[in-house]
This record gives sequence, structure tokens and C-alpha cells, in this order.
Amino acid sequence: MIQPAHRMSQLGTETAFEVLARAEVLAREGRDIINLGIGQPDFKTPPHIVEAAVKALHDGHHGYTPSPGIPALREAVCRDIEQYRGVAVSPDRIVVVPGGKVTMFFAIMMFGEPEAEILYPNPGFPIYESVIKFSGATPVPIPLLEDRDFSFDAEAVLDLITPQTRLLILNSPANPTGGTIPRETIDTLVAGLGHHPQVAVLSDEIYSRMTYDGREHVSLLTYPELEDRLILLDGWSKTYAMTGWRLGYAVWPESLTEGATRLAINCHSCVNSAAQYAGIAALDGPQDSVGEMVAAFDERRGVIVDGLNAIHGVSCRTPGGAFYAFPNVTGTGMSARELQSGLLEEAGIATIAGTSFGAYGEGYLRFSYANSVDNIRLALERMSEFLSETTATG
Repeated sequence: MIQPAHRMSQLGTETAFEVLARAEVLAREGRDIINLGIGQPDFKTPPHIVEAAVKALHDGHHGYTPSPGIPALREAVCRDIEQYRGVAVSPDRIVVVPGGKVTMFFAIMMFGEPEAEILYPNPGFPIYESVIKFSGATPVPIPLLEDRDFSFDAEAVLDLITPQTRLLILNSPANPTGGTIPRETIDTLVAGLGHHPQVAVLSDEIYSRMTYDGREHVSLLTYPELEDRLILLDGWSKTYAMTGWRLGYAVWPESLTEGATRLAINCHSCVNSAAQYAGIAALDGPQDSVGEMVAAFDERRGVIVDGLNAIHGVSCRTPGGAFYAFPNVTGTGMSARELQSGLLEEAGIATIAGTSFGAYGEGYLRFSYANSVDNIRLALERMSEFLSETTATG
């Protein structure tokens, strides 16, 4: 019998795709399913971006490209960074990859090994913990607390650092909570990291353009004292509704760029050529669609937060960014996984249990409000009815 390496047993998955698959099965059976589970915009990629890819194909861009990305795209990324983060970055530090997860994988595998420790947000994007375990390193959770609007205490994070700590992962705005890290918290954290020069930082800023109520996005890239150890993760998937295009990028420290490029060569050679030209059009072209999409999410955010807070046994903080609500459901008397299953199978609502994002997610559900206002309202009605009936029969 063949025997895969033991580390394969350490590799987790992303529950959102499992729930999506089950929801699609139920839909094929004739069930009316409202999907508030999958984390992708329900908007189409803007037409000028699509046309740029089509033109690239017609123009003959069918071959390999440089592994870190075509020069014109890396230069466009640098212009975008300077415009929205106010920082000048050399194109030589940009590595374009097929989606944000690739940067996570590269960074964690670069620093993760037995006896190393990696700090990560919990509840947080599940791939962090999964790949940390796969690398052989020890995952050390940073609890994201509801009473801090799912941020953290900077001093408490600094106290988690040991001589074995190799990497610190941050995500703001965050998946699954929608939480944002305040500037004063980041200031304290960055100042404290001065005492721990061995710790690299991976800042996942994929939702950087999606903040609400006038909140500023505080990029770790704006702290020059982190320049030699910061890996910035961003991309096109969320901002430009390009999840299926598989296009992301990272800004690496100069000392790590060659290593990241070697990983790219060994992993995927290069990113799809036409998609890269679409990426240029997205960054350099009109940004109206971004503002329109975020405005729509903001409206939906108000509807879903108000609606969740009106349901008995449920309470929900107002998320500061991304397109997720993360309500506390402990008052329902059901575990997160039980409620996820009941809502999908009985009420026709796809959500994700908080435990899919780590142990600190127990007692919570993730709702993606990347769906229409009408569907969100209908889902809330179904949820309220389901809980009323469950309480009555229980």
C-alpha cells in the first residue's frame, strides 16, 4: 500500500468550499438555497478588465512570462501601492502569484520548520493554521476578541513571542470577523517588535480597499522599521471581483525576493499571461466599480447587522471592513457547527461555523454579505423562523 508523507495528515482545508459543494447538491435537488457562505463578491469583473485579457490573447501573449510577473504589471502594482498606501516600492520586490494563498504558502514554508513557532490570528483564515502545521512549525494563536471588535491587545501578542518565533501573521480587514486593527494597536505592536528582530511579519491586506465608516486602512508597509522583514499580501480577487482569475501579489523584503521567486519557479513557473494584462487594466483603469461595489457592501452590512441583532439569541458587532459579519450565536443554545448544519439543511441558508476558522470561533457564525439585500433579508427571516421553531420543539 502506498504511504504518503505524514505531514499530509496535518493539511486542513477551507470549509467554505465544502459548504458551497453541499449547497450546490441541495440546489440541484430543487431546494432554494441562499448562499451567505462563500467569500467572494457577487459582482462581475468590470468589462474593461475582461477586454484587456481578451486583447492580450489576440495580441499573442500566450507564452511563459518572468516568474515574478511581467515588468509592466509589477510597475503598475508599485504605482497602486504609492497611490493607496503612500509608499514607494521597487518593482524588483514584487512577486506576482496565482492568488493570495500562494503568498501565504510561500511565507509560511519559508519560515516554518520543526521547533519553530508561527503566530496567527484565531479566528482567522483557516489556511494559516493548516499550512503552519504542514510546515512542521507550531501554530500559536492570537485570540481575536469580540469585546475589542475582533482586534487584539498588542502587549498580549508581544508576550506570545519566544526565541522560537519566526513569523507573525496579521490580517486587517479580517476574514472571518470583518474586524480592523486600530492604528494605535499597530503602533504599539510595531514598537514592541523592535525587541524581536528575528520575527518576520506577513501582513494579509487583501481587503485593504474595503473599509467603512471613514476608517483608514493602516498598512504595515507604511512602517519603515519593518521594511527588512515585512511581507505584504494583496491582490485583485476581492477589490476587482476577480476571484476566479487567480491573481495576487506580494511585496517581499529585498533579502527574501530571490527565495520567493525560486519558490514560484518550482511551484507554478509563472502566472497566466493574459490574466497579468488584465491586472494592469484593473490597477491603471477606472476605479468607479470599486467604489460602487464597496458602497453596495456597506448598505448590505447595515441590513445584515441590524437583522442579526433583531434575532433572539444572536448578537452582532458592526464589522469595520471586508464583507463578513461574525455574530455571536451562543444565546441560541446550539454549537456553531450544529447551527451551520441546521440553517443549511432545514432553512436553506449557507453559512460557515466559526470553528472553521479556529478554536476561538466557537459560538460564532460567519455570514458573507456578498449577496443581494433581498436575499439577505429573506435569509434573516428564515433564520429567525428556524430558531423559533427549534426553541419551541426543544
